[in-house]
Amino acid sequence: MSCSPQLRIPATYMRGGTSKGVFFRLDDLPVACQQPGEARDRLFMRVIGSPDPYAAHIDGMGGATSSTSKCVILSKSQQPDHDVDYLYGQVSIDKPFVDWSGNCGNLSTAAGAFAIHAGLIEPSRLPESGYCEVRIWQANIGKTIIARVPVCDGQVQESGDFELDGVTFPAAEVVLEFLDPADDGEDTSLFPTGNPVDELDVPGIGTLPATMMTAGIPTVFVNAADIGYQGTELRDDINNDTVALQKLEAIRVAGALRMGLIRAPEEALHRQHTPKIAFVAAPADYLAASGGTVSAEDIDLLVRAVSMGKLHHAMMGTAAVAIAAAAAIPGTLVNLAAGGRARESVCFGHPSGTLRVGAEVAEENGEWRVKRAIMSRSARILMDGWVRVPADTF
Repeated sequence: MSCSPQLRIPATYMRGGTSKGVFFRLDDLPVACQQPGEARDRLFMRVIGSPDPYAAHIDGMGGATSSTSKCVILSKSQQPDHDVDYLYGQVSIDKPFVDWSGNCGNLSTAAGAFAIHAGLIEPSRLPESGYCEVRIWQANIGKTIIARVPVCDGQVQESGDFELDGVTFPAAEVVLEFLDPADDGEDTSLFPTGNPVDELDVPGIGTLPATMMTAGIPTVFVNAADIGYQGTELRDDINNDTVALQKLEAIRVAGALRMGLIRAPEEALHRQHTPKIAFVAAPADYLAASGGTVSAEDIDLLVRAVSMGKLHHAMMGTAAVAIAAAAAIPGTLVNLAAGGRARESVCFGHPSGTLRVGAEVAEENGEWRVKRAIMSRSARILMDGWVRVPADTF
């Protein structure tokens, strides 16, 4: 039996916000994987350890959750007035595909930091101490993200006292600004149906009021009470309930069809990353996953979101953008759950705690536009060196 050594590919394992993933410079990838296609997808699946029928990712870098089954490619930007191009792949856990249909807002934080770590930012741009503004072109959706990355002694500052619910340890704060985020690369309208609220027909469930929008990431919002929930649920309340997951997936598929993201229900199997499904409710006291109490007085509303078929342990960054935008626009389900008044920022409760995010919106010619959304996250290198995969991976 012949044997060949594993391929060694330079890589960095990073946490960004409440997610983590494997980061690559485009030029460091094998030549066959430097272009989109089967070779790249096969490489990323093998790096993560998918598809895995055991849902454990023992033989890969993934963590068998939507928050940890991710790969990122960065390169010098091909776009004017941008520093880097950032391409994100959501790797399916149990199926052989990589979903390129959306962005990861949490890893956008790490993209800014990695751009500096990887030498993709000119040294002259780096202050000795202060902030480096990294202009990121999000290549999946064709949008601009600005990351204000803290710098100390000419290097990315990773330690600090900024605390983010869903992340165990404090770190340095990175401020993200998403410019004109109401576009998923396929539909430029904020509300694909033209309405802030629609009646959504869901086979096997009935008709539900729904807000469907594309800010940050395509998202379908429904009322928690309309689907039998309180909005205070934690992961185990949903993820251990097969019937609940099937119900939420049925809503997601119906929303995807109504938004024009898919043409037939079976296409949703190969578009797991988008749209997201989230359910909202008015503020209430609850016990977060950390064991701490979240008080209704400290939040504007409750939001629970599903990612890749499971309830998220905190909140996806892109979904947080959608929440901020929807909260600022009168009449959406999110705005109504938050009390119905105009606002520029919102603090919502999620399974791990709370998150505040802001959005600037404007009504122009009878249509709503999201000019920007802002949130704070943190990022940190967990490991760097080489990731190894069998030589016959692609």
